[in-house]
Amino acid sequence: MRAVRILLILLVVLGLLFVVVDRVAVHFAEGEVADRLKSSENLSSTPDVSIKGFPFLTQLAGGELDDVEVGVKDYEAATGNDSRTLRIDDLRADMRDVTFSGDYSSATAADATGTATIAYDELLKAAKPEPTPLGLGLTAQVVGLSDGGNGKIKMAVKVSGLGTVHLLSSVAVRNNKLQVKADGVPRFGGLALGENLIRSVTDFQQAVDRLPGGIRLDKVEAAANGVEITVKGSDVRLAG
Repeated sequence: MRAVRILLILLVVLGLLFVVVDRVAVHFAEGEVADRLKSSENLSSTPDVSIKGFPFLTQLAGGELDDVEVGVKDYEAATGNDSRTLRIDDLRADMRDVTFSGDYSSATAADATGTATIAYDELLKAAKPEPTPLGLGLTAQVVGLSDGGNGKIKMAVKVSGLGTVHLLSSVAVRNNKLQVKADGVPRFGGLALGENLIRSVTDFQQAVDRLPGGIRLDKVEAAANGVEITVKGSDVRLAG
């Protein structure tokens, strides 16, 4: 009986040591992947990287990780306009079936999905920066975006001499661009102006390019603090 107890104690101790070594190894790997991702994507701060699944060492031996979560607090996406970027907040991506090299210099996920938010004040920069002539001596400009409820954007349009008009707009993804389109054409001070002319003010689009690892826009929806975006991709690079 004493020998059995000693054997059980040894097994417990070895099990605990394995868990400790496994957790130390995964912590080191998370740091290496985070550093590589920061460098390859030119991030301003080190991203959060969490390697899921236990044990990690068996995944390491197989050269493939089941699930890796990546979080980037602020990311400056390209817009197709060399002079301006688009700030994306709280980008979180779930990378699955990640293969990697032994020194973590390269890592690629078979597929990835994620979420992030584009604040309304940031999206407003995609609207025309100057008032647009409407004719009859009137000009109009989008001056505010906010949550309109039920997945809609509430848009504030300032019209010279007539004050501010509010209308609801829909947001969608078309050709990897975020598009904002008024649900209807408003009348300004009872004046019926040309629809195309009005939509040249109220409707606009914003390219969102070069997201981390090559992920792309999938879906968008207006929410309380901004436009919530869903991203996805395949053969997504975490490093290398």
